[in-house]
Amino acid sequence: MDNIKEQTLKAADAFALKGQIKSCRSYGSGHINHTFLLICEENGQEYFYILQQINHIVFKDIEGLMKNIKRVTSFLRNKIIENHGNPDRETLNLIPTKNGENYYQDSQGYFWRVYLFISHAICYNKVEKPEDFYQVGKAFGEFQCLLADFPTDELVETIPHFHNTPARFVTFQNVIEKDIIGRANEVQEEIRFIREREKEMSLALSLQKQGKLPLRVSHNDTKLNNIMIDDITGQALCIIDLDTIMPGFSIFDYGDSIRFGANTAAEDEKDLSKVSLSLSLFEIYTKGFLEGSQGSLKEIEIKLFPYGAKMMALECGMRFLTDYLEGDIYFHISRGEHNLDRCRTQLALVADMERKWTDMETIIQKYRN
Repeated sequence: MDNIKEQTLKAADAFALKGQIKSCRSYGSGHINHTFLLICEENGQEYFYILQQINHIVFKDIEGLMKNIKRVTSFLRNKIIENHGNPDRETLNLIPTKNGENYYQDSQGYFWRVYLFISHAICYNKVEKPEDFYQVGKAFGEFQCLLADFPTDELVETIPHFHNTPARFVTFQNVIEKDIIGRANEVQEEIRFIREREKEMSLALSLQKQGKLPLRVSHNDTKLNNIMIDDITGQALCIIDLDTIMPGFSIFDYGDSIRFGANTAAEDEKDLSKVSLSLSLFEIYTKGFLEGSQGSLKEIEIKLFPYGAKMMALECGMRFLTDYLEGDIYFHISRGEHNLDRCRTQLALVADMERKWTDMETIIQKYRN
């Protein structure tokens, strides 16, 4: 433990912080990176920072990842200033190392970065009240609007083929065929469900190749807990967790929020009778997302919102099942069939979306006018 603390403090000391480090403690509930809250002091004034050890097992190209974050946050900062906002609270702000770099690599090969801490704001792990989900939708819509003219070719893929559903399906098929720990026979119903929807998986990529669906700067992990909500105003303040910022589709950013936030059950709920798509939450998020996007999206993107939600639930269910068949090597689990429970929840959500498809399209039509 002392070695870990010493390593962390040594990493923090590599950055251009104000004052002397007063305290350093673990912070947040993220599962990918190790996060710490730093408090520094100078002349009686305290300064707060977020220090993160970046997971270089998940993210192979740390330099590319950090260039993505620097380019996007600098671009957002300029836009926020133009709009008379507060760039220190409305986007993440990287603190450079003492050598002027965006990240630091320690003697053991670990990578670190520091952000300004955003005070008086909170992230929610579930929808506490509908207004919060509206605010999340509006924030991610504004994110699309602010970055609408950002050149996507300047960004690298931090995780190649992250939301390439057909590629995920090929991996899924290979894992079934190998069945390395002998679990495939017990999940034939789930396998059949996914295979029956294979033809739908390539629609977005097909439309993009035809020049109809644009590539945009996408967050690619638009869960509720990646938005900071202001403690005082209750308004969405800042989008965080930018590690998967890369070229992608707006419909999948929209859809991942719906998959996570408009599900009436927890992501790992074992009682599938509790799983359904909340049309009221679907509607309020759609309203916020379209208001925030301020007309920056194409008609075809808006039309494909229900498809984006369905694909994100289907892809996520497929990924959970893939991991279960491989022996639970990617997602953290807390029980033996945890990934299988997660898979079944996502597939139940897909089935309910299909039942409510006409209602979803009606809601989209209501707010696209």
